[in-house]
Amino acid sequence: MSWGTELWDQFDNLEKHTQWGIDILEKYIKFVKERTEIELSYAKQLRNLSKKYQPKKNSKEEEEYKYTSCKAFISTLNEMNDYAGQHEVISENMASQIIVDLARYVQELKQERKSNFHDGRKAQQHIETCWKQLESSKRRFERDCKEADRAQQYFEKMDADINVTKADVEKARQQAQIRHQMAEDSKADYSSILQKFNHEQHEYYHTHIPNIFQKIQEMEERRIVRIGESMKTYAEVDRQVIPIIGKCLDGIVKAAESIDQKNDSQLVIEAYKSGFEPPGDIEFEDYTQPMKRTVSDNSLSNSRGEGKPDLKFGGKSKGKLWPFIKKNKLSLKLGATPEDFSNLPPEQRRKKLQQKVDELNKEIQKEMDQRDAITKMKDVYLKNPQMGDPASLDHKLAEVSQNIEKLRLETQKFEAWLAEVEGRLPARSEQARRQSGLYDSQNPPTVNNCAQDRESPDGSYTEEQSQESEVKVLATDFDDEFDDEEPLPAIGTCKALYTFEGQNEGTISVIEGETLYVIEEDKGDGWTRIRRNEDEEGYVPTSYVEVCLDKNAKGAKTYI
Repeated sequence: MSWGTELWDQFDNLEKHTQWGIDILEKYIKFVKERTEIELSYAKQLRNLSKKYQPKKNSKEEEEYKYTSCKAFISTLNEMNDYAGQHEVISENMASQIIVDLARYVQELKQERKSNFHDGRKAQQHIETCWKQLESSKRRFERDCKEADRAQQYFEKMDADINVTKADVEKARQQAQIRHQMAEDSKADYSSILQKFNHEQHEYYHTHIPNIFQKIQEMEERRIVRIGESMKTYAEVDRQVIPIIGKCLDGIVKAAESIDQKNDSQLVIEAYKSGFEPPGDIEFEDYTQPMKRTVSDNSLSNSRGEGKPDLKFGGKSKGKLWPFIKKNKLSLKLGATPEDFSNLPPEQRRKKLQQKVDELNKEIQKEMDQRDAITKMKDVYLKNPQMGDPASLDHKLAEVSQNIEKLRLETQKFEAWLAEVEGRLPARSEQARRQSGLYDSQNPPTVNNCAQDRESPDGSYTEEQSQESEVKVLATDFDDEFDDEEPLPAIGTCKALYTFEGQNEGTISVIEGETLYVIEEDKGDGWTRIRRNEDEEGYVPTSYVEVCLDKNAKGAKTYI
């Protein structure tokens, strides 16, 4: 099966077919190129998707990713990032192993095809030239034969005519001989050219064209083999990344299996546990007692004396629901966060303080490592002065030591707050039990009009309140329920220890040294309600003021 023998007369069709083969190869190259672009675009979109859902560093969102389900999601995003990398590998390998290789081969193929068909056209032109020579010699031989016949006939006519002179007959005879000689020469030339043409034609159809067509056939078969190999490479490039993609998918499955719902539930407890105990039952407030009074003065005085315990019960009943009252909700909206986290409940404050202490310890360790490194470098400089000046490190060493000292003082401060919180947790539980109604309501606690028994703003609240403060709590709740605009009475005074910029809704700005009226004590959320005049009142951090209650306080002060 050879194109040279089977398709000896299909030169033009072979030329068209081989051009079509090159077009097919270029079309396949374009297909692979577009596939690489799709892979790159897909990988880019996957990476952008993974980046979009990654938690932002140093944000609240990052803190939320401590749960196992969120960690599994992060692992999924990371695996998808690696998954995208494999699609980039597919694109790169297809570009280098298929596109570049085939593009170079197409150029070589075009050059080889051009050379082969050039040789074919050259052979065609040669045989056409030989054919034209043959036709020319044939026509000349035919013409000379006809001329010789006419000359012979003219001679015979002249020789038969008795009226023609002998000279004219001789002349006609010579002319006929010349024409016969020319015909013989043309015959010989035609015969020679015919033999030569037959030889060339035999060589053309049996040697030159078969050889050229054989080369074209081999070229076309190599093209077919090459495109088949490229298709195999195309599949292998995909197959090579399948194990790694499988590992990515296995990683996602492993991350999903690592989700622990119990652990996440425990983390929720650790994140939001306040450390307080639930409030107890609300005591019954008997408002029918005034109806039992008599018209006498004694009964009137007794009823007046009995009014205060009722108010106190009302204050206590409201006090033990303190995590849910309106003021606590307001404190959540305030933006100012005290350094000691006194605005948080005890358990959350302890966690924040512990976290801060751990961070400071890490910073101290980092600074100590840096100091050790500088010290070692200084020792090296002392032993080998040519390496550097030891004195040049003294300033840096002093600076690091100063930083360590600052961090240690800061750590001691937070450790003191932490020890204070951890030492009060049991006391807070006992207090919560008393406020839950487990103590004897018939024996009201001793009134201590000074705020010295109040705890610092670590989320706790005053154990014992004056009767006036209890009346104030009842009035505040009554105002909340019935939207009464009557201002609360002042229960004491306070002096601003620091300047506070009240920028949030519900707060009030104070200047250091300023004296104001206290109208509502700290209920355990770290905020005290004060008044400057009838129109200006709001909340300030309890740690920013020095509070002293009026009247029965007897000058006693508490420093918050």
